Amino acid sequence: MAEGNGDWLRVRGIGRERFATYLADYLTSIGYTVERSETAEPAESRVRGTLARMNPAVPPVGAALAFRFYPTSGGAGLVWEAPTEVPADQRARMDRFVRELSSHLERAVATESHATAKVIVPSETRLPWAAPKPPASPP
Repeated sequence: MAEGNGDWLRVRGIGRERFATYLADYLTSIGYTVERSETAEPAESRVRGTLARMNPAVPPVGAALAFRFYPTSGGAGLVWEAPTEVPADQRARMDRFVRELSSHLERAVATESHATAKVIVPSETRLPWAAPKPPASPP
């Protein structure tokens, strides 16, 4: 299930609900209104955030975010669902925001678990706007 889902991040040592809580808490702290939902079949957690308080670190395209968490053996996977496209003039700001978000999750998970849990960036991490380019066709 994991490889086909376009994982952005994974975590080992904690479950999807706890991982979703770390993300939801961070989004709330930087000015988002957060909605969470849980389903049993398929087992997944969803987090949606809408920017309610202006934050200069968040580009306009990042005003509405959506994520999906699902269980993996020993942890959870996180899929970035929205936004799926970022205009070229906002790409640098969005990439910086994504790095800050991922760094915060890494620190929060390591700190609260006393370094027994760990955020892992999959070797083929995927953000919707950074999809791999198709190979060039031969001349």
